[in-house]
Amino acid sequence: MIEIAPSILSADFARLAEDANAAVRGGAALLHVDVMDGHFVPNITIGPPVVASLRKAVDVPLDCHLMIENPDEYIPAFADAGANWVTVHQEACIHLNRSLELIRSHGMRPGVAINPATPVQTLGEVLDIVDHVLVMSVNPGFGGQKFIPSTLEKVRKLATMRNAKGVDFRIEIDGGIDLETIGAAARAGAEIFVAGSHVFGKGDPARNVEALLKAAQEAILQRA
Repeated sequence: MIEIAPSILSADFARLAEDANAAVRGGAALLHVDVMDGHFVPNITIGPPVVASLRKAVDVPLDCHLMIENPDEYIPAFADAGANWVTVHQEACIHLNRSLELIRSHGMRPGVAINPATPVQTLGEVLDIVDHVLVMSVNPGFGGQKFIPSTLEKVRKLATMRNAKGVDFRIEIDGGIDLETIGAAARAGAEIFVAGSHVFGKGDPARNVEALLKAAQEAILQRA
């Protein structure tokens, strides 16, 4: 199933609920929340209070992407705030298995993310306990960056590993996703597409989500 996960990092925070609901009207299946601490990545964004406010305003799952050090300390707070999915970075977790089990123990769907320079093979021991794997197609920290084409090979490898292991995690991709890149990502095997600037950076978010969905679905048909 193809799903668009608009990243609220690119929304207008003075009208966050309005922007978010516009994206949902366009067909967004969930909202992607980029949490950055200024240490793991060179930017500071938002935390549980904004997630709690957003939870009251929208009726879709909130996909919280923790680009932070020591994520285990904050997982309970995101659960309390109403997060539905929580993704931690392989590079930030000393005990990745424990972090993923902690997410699930709080009633949320656990996911793991990898940066562009991290091999997918590092995830081999946790693919049976994650709901989704997030491939970063830019170096995390800021929106509006250019898509890194070599990350598509990581998507293909993950799809192969999933089949070989007989597991059913979903493949998510984040960074530089727009009408020019989403087709290649879909053909490579990605199923959830995080898009920020393309959704909220210009024009009507609803129409932008609709266009991305259409482009991804057409690419899948071409692959078939």
